[in-house]
Amino acid sequence: MDALRRLRTTGTEGVASWNRRMLAEADDGTRRGTRWGRGAFAFVPAALAVGALAGALSQGALAATFNVTDQPFSLTSNGVSGLGFGAIVNTPPIGHPDGSTSTDTGMTRVGFASAGLAGLCAIVHQEIAGVPYSLLLTAGQDVQDGAPTEFTPDIDASNLYLQAVELGSSGVTTLENAVIGQSADQVLVDGRPLTGARPGAFGLGSTGENGGSSVELHGLDATAYDAEIAGSLALPQLTLKVVGGKATTC
Repeated sequence: MDALRRLRTTGTEGVASWNRRMLAEADDGTRRGTRWGRGAFAFVPAALAVGALAGALSQGALAATFNVTDQPFSLTSNGVSGLGFGAIVNTPPIGHPDGSTSTDTGMTRVGFASAGLAGLCAIVHQEIAGVPYSLLLTAGQDVQDGAPTEFTPDIDASNLYLQAVELGSSGVTTLENAVIGQSADQVLVDGRPLTGARPGAFGLGSTGENGGSSVELHGLDATAYDAEIAGSLALPQLTLKVVGGKATTC
């Protein structure tokens, strides 16, 4: 028991130290971001790692990366209200377990200069020694099945980017000041082009400067390879949990 307690303490202190370093680097103005999907979060030992990470996140520090061996994960919300919205089609490099990469999968790269989410549910499927497990990340209000007729955001994010093979809403989607069919390299989010933008590729941009369009999605449902928060993210009531089997809902 003493050895386990020392291991847990060491793991928590290590994660907290790493988070402090990431946050200090973020203060120097260099865009690094927080990514879910293609980083280095080790699942072994899963309970210790998740416990240490949750402890750091509960202190208001979000500098975490999840490694899901470059497979997509699900991301759902009751709704998203975003400003400075832009989207492009690109073909990002995808890593494979054998170490190879490919760039033949068309995806949508979506960015929000600022976004309000009504609850968040992220599900990552993983195997440990051939046994399936699911990592559930939830925050804010409970995410419902289907699309609510109205929603009130309770999660604030700035410079939010998603790289998804599927992204849509199960209810009404409202776009304002948007240009459909803009060249991808001309689509700006917070004054910057989206990663992977190619001249002539499809883009959904804005009639305003620096990505001034807005979007409201009722019932966000995405299958994503990457979720990046290059700015800040406030997660109320954050919960991280590992469960057996392949979970489909939080």
